[in-house]
Amino acid sequence: MLKVGLFNDSFPPMIDGVAQAVYNYAAILKRDYEVSPSVIIPKYPHMEENYNLNVYRYPSLPQVGKMPYRIGNPFLPVNIQDVKKMKLDLMHIHCPFASSAFARQVNLRYRKKNRIPTVFTYHTKFDIDIDRYVGLPNFNKLSKKFVVSNVASFDEVWAVSDGAGKNLQAMGYKGDYIVMPNGTDFKKGLAPKEEIEEIKRIYRIDKELIFLFVGRMMWYKNLKIILESMKILSQKGVDFRCIFIGDGADRPSAENYAKELKIDNKTIFTGAIYDREKIRAFYSLADLLVFPSTYDTNGLVVIEASACECPAIVVKGSCAAEGVHDGLDGLYCEENANDCADKIYAAIKTEGCLKKLGENAVNTVYFSWEDAVKKAYDRYQIVIENKKKEQETLK
Repeated sequence: MLKVGLFNDSFPPMIDGVAQAVYNYAAILKRDYEVSPSVIIPKYPHMEENYNLNVYRYPSLPQVGKMPYRIGNPFLPVNIQDVKKMKLDLMHIHCPFASSAFARQVNLRYRKKNRIPTVFTYHTKFDIDIDRYVGLPNFNKLSKKFVVSNVASFDEVWAVSDGAGKNLQAMGYKGDYIVMPNGTDFKKGLAPKEEIEEIKRIYRIDKELIFLFVGRMMWYKNLKIILESMKILSQKGVDFRCIFIGDGADRPSAENYAKELKIDNKTIFTGAIYDREKIRAFYSLADLLVFPSTYDTNGLVVIEASACECPAIVVKGSCAAEGVHDGLDGLYCEENANDCADKIYAAIKTEGCLKKLGENAVNTVYFSWEDAVKKAYDRYQIVIENKKKEQETLK
């Protein structure tokens, strides 16, 4: 049985996209393949292990500043020895900070000819996060060098989109990468009708067009473009409700901006929703996902929406646009409110356009976690084989 270590700096119930990715990797590898996965992550206070998975948590400290993560200590000999005793066949790292340093420390305990094959997946535009949270210029530069150094040390580098890979190279990474997209845990098909009707009842929705955003409520997700495009559509007389699902530091100011634009009667801010079936019902209700973010590296919400026959409008050339075909299973716009509004208006004025886009999206945009993990599992075999050949030359 193949033993795979999955290293990350977060894991459910800590909610973020990478934590969900690691969970799905572990769960599907265990369920569908001859694999024994171990999830190796920093300790978070009061976390209960109820995932039916082998989870190893090592000591950590709270991170100073705004980010809600903890800093794992990857250098403690006892923890390194614990992981070494797992006798892993492959290490798959999902974060370039403590997780990467921990995996590197484990491998340094072996002679070079016996080291474990390593894969790294680049999920997030970490240069943006570093610029946002690391103010000192010299430390900012060192942080980026640390990321690039960690990434370059692994046997194979994956990126969740081509745009993510190019972002990594722009930070200074000189190597190659393979695009290995993430998937969705949603199955194809609409949510039960009664669940959709319940949402309509709660939010007093009748026959209006429903536009939807799902994600962190942060201005860098281009929330301003969404709100301003909704203002333009309102001025054109379009009857709609725009629903924002998610929470974040900028949610209050986004709600205030909706009031300034005088569209607060057409916008609904639900806050964070953790019930996946409820989110599926919102996608099933929506006519269009409005997702003009250029920050996201994969746009998982676009794939989630496609499962429920909900097409998306995305910024042309963004990572979220990879896999979306303009006019076939989604819409492209430029990164501004006027063009976003124009493209939406043209689509709703073309009878049956949004419905047809959604029907196509479920077949062409949709990509399940089962698809993603199968692709990864097949690639694991190649990485392991390549490592064996490399090590034979060292004997």
